[in-house]
Amino acid sequence: MIRDRRRLAAWAFAVVLLAVVLAWWQADRTGAGDPSAGPPPAPSPAPSASAAATPPGTPSVTPSASPSDTGTGTAAPPAGPGTPSPKNCAAPGDCGYPDARSTGPRIALERHDTGNMTVRKDGTVIKGWDIRGSLDIYANDVTVIDSRITSANWWGINLRPGFSGLKVLHTTITAVPGKGPDNGGVNYAVSNMGGSSIEVGWCDISVFGNALSMGQGDLHDNYVHDIVAFRNQGGEWQHTDAVISGGGNKGRLTIRHNTLLNSTAVDRGATAAVGLFADTGTVTSVVVEDNWLAGGAYALYGGGPGATGIQVTDNVFSTQYHPNSGAYGPVTAWNAGGAGNVWRGNRMSDGRPVTPQPAG
Repeated sequence: MIRDRRRLAAWAFAVVLLAVVLAWWQADRTGAGDPSAGPPPAPSPAPSASAAATPPGTPSVTPSASPSDTGTGTAAPPAGPGTPSPKNCAAPGDCGYPDARSTGPRIALERHDTGNMTVRKDGTVIKGWDIRGSLDIYANDVTVIDSRITSANWWGINLRPGFSGLKVLHTTITAVPGKGPDNGGVNYAVSNMGGSSIEVGWCDISVFGNALSMGQGDLHDNYVHDIVAFRNQGGEWQHTDAVISGGGNKGRLTIRHNTLLNSTAVDRGATAAVGLFADTGTVTSVVVEDNWLAGGAYALYGGGPGATGIQVTDNVFSTQYHPNSGAYGPVTAWNAGGAGNVWRGNRMSDGRPVTPQPAG
């Protein structure tokens, strides 16, 4: 009997001892028995959607002030597509418009003293040429790309009637003042004499009196600047325009996201940054969108009383030469009642809205 009691006591002691050992082992494994060990760290919060979408190294952007933050009580007018707010528009390139940094050839060039060269083979591609001369195009689907043209002819590039598909891209087109055939002047950087559309894009254009001359085409992302005044063979100051169209066009003329500057003085022939004139017929089907316009007598001539299908939207009329963009104002000859004519979102570079006067 006594032996059974001793055996029972021994088993009880063994069970208690085992329980103590197991408790000590569990505490040691979890760290709960270590006074220096705190609770396990909480999981990091998931990044917000905006933070997750920002690549590493991207600088933070401070939100623009609300009207109450600025103390003005009124919000700035909304900017057009791809155009910064007017308060930032001090210079074209600083505001996302084309300048010397974003236009012209992107590759090294090889000099070609071509003189006044005629192109007659369809599909010709001229790339990487530094041309001393001009190009007269009697062919279809010609491309001039990543090149430079320094002309002493009437034009830099001329497309003849009956031919189509010309593209002039990433090219510098200029001339030597005083060396042109029009009493020392040069007239057209790119001229479209026919009824087909051509494309001129990302080009750096200077010197020529009427830089881009055509009734139909796609003119985009070009930088036209430093037009040089000259007296023509008639002894009069040649009229100067960054873009000029004489009316009677058979297709659409699109003028989109260009910097078009005409710094010529009015008494030396300045006419417009964009001149839509009814010289040879009614002006129709023209888009003038999101351009930086400055200079001329008026920065924009709008086509006159008979013009239709003219869309002028989201352009900046710069004050860099004149307080009202052109010497006499930002716009004239606008036909507000013409079918399909649209005037919207146009403003001065200092933020003032531009409202045209009715065409006379």
